[in-house]
Amino acid sequence: MNPDLQKLLDCPRPAAVPAMRWPAELRLFVLAPHPDDFDAVAVTLRFFQQNGNLIQLAVVSGSASGVLDEFCSPPDNATKAAIREQEQRDSLRFFGLGEECAAFLRLKEDDTGAPLDDTENEAAIRRQLMAHRPQIVFLPHGADSNSGHRRVHAMFVRAAAALDEPPTAFLIRDPKTLSFRADFYMPFDEDAARWKRRMLLHHRSQEHRNRRQRDRGFDDRILDVNRQIAAELSCSAPFAEAFQVEVVPRRI
Repeated sequence: MNPDLQKLLDCPRPAAVPAMRWPAELRLFVLAPHPDDFDAVAVTLRFFQQNGNLIQLAVVSGSASGVLDEFCSPPDNATKAAIREQEQRDSLRFFGLGEECAAFLRLKEDDTGAPLDDTENEAAIRRQLMAHRPQIVFLPHGADSNSGHRRVHAMFVRAAAALDEPPTAFLIRDPKTLSFRADFYMPFDEDAARWKRRMLLHHRSQEHRNRRQRDRGFDDRILDVNRQIAAELSCSAPFAEAFQVEVVPRRI
């Protein structure tokens, strides 16, 4: 592990991300099971972008199952996946991340639209890690009610363990996380929350689905979790994103 990163990880926890000196040389990677997982921690990623850190993104699946038939025409999987991919491109443009920094892997999915946990998909994830050699990877927690989140986490752990220098995982807390320990957190204010809301609303299909099925906006669901995290950590700021550190041991 990078010695500077090791020093940071050895600090008392939970630790506020902005209170620490993060080397600009650290390479960051976001492994997103779905389009929009990047946006769930956009304030933290913006902090690192402004710190000078290189950020790469790989979106694992097209996630057509997250789009309601009434939202598009024709309501087939190809159209839905294309919509979700374009929404992510639009949100990344708003964020300020160039398209050259994002890859849409379109890995195999099961009948429900969740990425399969198989050797082919795992190999594709391993190739991404080998190509970019990140020191920190952001991805959803393995203890999560979403099967895509669980499977991508499992494949990441196996793929990372096969590398000479496995990256450290920063596991994301989102609305479907079932078990969590806050090791690092990113507090943010109302202005940053408004910026994040604008970014989340680029995912129009998810806003539509959440309004129809949950009577709650997609942006509201994410920011409600951020508000809850801040309250649990007794932050001075009204919102916070949080991460659990997972050190992946190298497989011998």
